[in-house]
Amino acid sequence: MIDIAVTAGFAIGVAFGVIGLLSGFCLTSSLRDWSAHDGRRIRSYALALAVAIAGTQFLAAADIVDIGKSLYLQPAFSAPLIFAGGLLFGLGMVLANGCASRALVLLGKGNLRSLVVLVILGIAAQMTLKGLLAPSRLAIIQWTQISPASVSAPALLASIGLGDTAARILATLIGSGTLFAFAFSDRQFRRSPAQITAGLAVGLLVIAGWLATGWLGADEFNPIPVTSLTFIAPVADTLQYAMLSTGLTLNFGIAIVVGVLTGSLATSLLKGRFRVEGYASADHMMRSISGAALMGIGGAMAYGCSVGQGLTGLSTLSLSSVIAVAGILTGAAVGLRRRVPAPALVTQ
Repeated sequence: MIDIAVTAGFAIGVAFGVIGLLSGFCLTSSLRDWSAHDGRRIRSYALALAVAIAGTQFLAAADIVDIGKSLYLQPAFSAPLIFAGGLLFGLGMVLANGCASRALVLLGKGNLRSLVVLVILGIAAQMTLKGLLAPSRLAIIQWTQISPASVSAPALLASIGLGDTAARILATLIGSGTLFAFAFSDRQFRRSPAQITAGLAVGLLVIAGWLATGWLGADEFNPIPVTSLTFIAPVADTLQYAMLSTGLTLNFGIAIVVGVLTGSLATSLLKGRFRVEGYASADHMMRSISGAALMGIGGAMAYGCSVGQGLTGLSTLSLSSVIAVAGILTGAAVGLRRRVPAPALVTQ
């Protein structure tokens, strides 16, 4: 019997697939546009994060979801590994011209380049999480992990004398308020209802993910990881499930992946936007494969991607997520500064 968290995950994935296809929601494209002086999509991303932070912190303050059980707020972590992983992921998403979530959306509209990206990404992630590269990753964690007194912004504010509730409210107001102000400070964005809607919707989907795993699916006799939208480990798990489903079970992450593909495919067919596309050249393919491998390895090291850490992780106001996102943005900046071109035939 499929449990309620899996069903909810599929529904959330479908919604993300629809939104992603219609709006082009993607951090890589957002950064490219911003470097070309078009900030609408990066402000949509900021709005999504603002909504996600506000909603997630409300769920935590109201004791609806215990986000402290998520991997983003663990008491010990390796800052060097997480930053390095983010760096690799950021560079990889520029090389591949999109992150894992964008590849899923584009695959749903017939982009076979994205199929190659997802397969390579999933294999590389599985190698890093459980395969040949796992011992090295675990050794680095053991050598470099730290246990800071405060692992989140609210905890840090509480440590300097604020009450827990006041600290959470203040951290939420600073984080979410700053992002809202950034998003709506631009006239071009204020006149883009599609991007505003996309930002609000994706932020709400992050909140829905927390509710699905931390409230609807909460079962002390059959506990599941408390999480929300993320794509690196789920893509790897989906590939493994497709090959070795016997003895394995569907989970929230796999349901998200299948849902995104379903939502994107259905929307592309209804809108007449489905068409099969391939690589333009061998160089194009090699760049895409290299980027996918970097994203898989880096995302596994950083415990998430531009959505998993950039939205879900940051919605917890986690210190480790800030480090991961700093690495992702640094890697993306390196890739963009080197003027890695967006392949002409890649649909944005």
